[in-house]
Amino acid sequence: MQMRTLALGLVLGLGLAGAAAALEADPVQQHNSNAVWFENWTGLSNATLVVVAPNGKLTEIQAASGTPVYELERGAVQDGTYRFELSAATQEREEIVNPIDNGRSETATSKPKSFTMTGSFTVSRGAIITPEAVTED
Repeated sequence: MQMRTLALGLVLGLGLAGAAAALEADPVQQHNSNAVWFENWTGLSNATLVVVAPNGKLTEIQAASGTPVYELERGAVQDGTYRFELSAATQEREEIVNPIDNGRSETATSKPKSFTMTGSFTVSRGAIITPEAVTED
């Protein structure tokens, strides 16, 4: 009986540790009228935010630490849906399956695990808005 309890405790503990690690890298998109950024940034670094405007213009913002922030350009804002891709390195490490010896020193056998998130936001009348939820009654 004690062995089962110990095994169950171990499984639950490992499950919770895995869930905590997964929750660690779970940014939440935030915005005001002219900028988009992310909160809950724990455990992420070397971020790149790529934003595509409705007219196809591509903007890339990089941040070595902390959240990248996209700001609307004054006077050059186009209304519509802006799409984004956020990528960053986590604190977790993963094995490099086929390491390459570049002749400089030791061959790396692991690298930071990557995090990727996609989404969109809407601009109307020159400001970032939260679209209204439309429901049928």
